[in-house]
Amino acid sequence: MMCPMGYICGIDEVGRGPIAGPVTAAAVILHEDFPVDLLDDSKKLSAKKRALLDVMIREQALAWGIGWVSPKSIDEMNILQASLLAMERAYGTMCRTFGIDDAQLLLIDGNTFPHMNHHMAAVIKGDGAVPEIMAASIIAKEARDRWMVRIAERFPQWEFERHKGYPTKRHKALCLSHGISPIHRTSFRIFS
Repeated sequence: MMCPMGYICGIDEVGRGPIAGPVTAAAVILHEDFPVDLLDDSKKLSAKKRALLDVMIREQALAWGIGWVSPKSIDEMNILQASLLAMERAYGTMCRTFGIDDAQLLLIDGNTFPHMNHHMAAVIKGDGAVPEIMAASIIAKEARDRWMVRIAERFPQWEFERHKGYPTKRHKALCLSHGISPIHRTSFRIFS
């Protein structure tokens, strides 16, 4: 579908800070009737509310997509470039899945945006101010967290289901005990 004039696509990523797992981005176009007053920065929401909003967004948004970049690729290109690639992939997935030709405007959380041929703007702290970016932040975080919980079943000794790959004290201790897993980012300084 061709997005009607005025439709905005919000894009955000999660997973820049972890030392394990992928970086994940989401792109979302909200329906004009979506109850945006329920949204907030994903980091400020309780896990329960975030999970409920994730389902609501995916069911009620006009379109949405998720993009991923693996730990290996993060090591090869650096986390900033990987984050931008995840954003491009999220937008591409959304367009392919929902048959979208183009959004009127892409709003990207942060101060840097991917090199795509679209009208776009970077919005600093957009994940706490722009509903479409808030929605993208929520579904990206939920998608990445679900991935980390599933991968924890393959690599239980690192307890990824608890810290989701972030460099907590416990996670660092587990790395000291067991070494690093195949999903750790080897270019990151784990014990700094």
